[in-house]
Amino acid sequence: MSPDKLVYQANQIARFFHSKPHDEGVAGVAEHINKFWEPRMRRQFFEMIEAGHAGFDVLVLEAAPKVRPAPPAEAMQG
Repeated sequence: MSPDKLVYQANQIARFFHSKPHDEGVAGVAEHINKFWEPRMRRQFFEMIEAGHAGFDVLVLEAAPKVRPAPPAEAMQG
């Protein structure tokens, strides 16, 4: 997935959760990503976060520590 599309999708989730209290919004973003994003997307998400990729909504950045890491790609093939 293109980095811009991943940022867009993450920020769409955050936009929805901005209507909730802050802590609930952060938890909601993490829960949504955990439930609906495939491992490949979560791996790319973490690579972008660690690289300091610009453009992520503050709720996305605050939710990142609550997102489950994806298994390594080689574990998925085996």
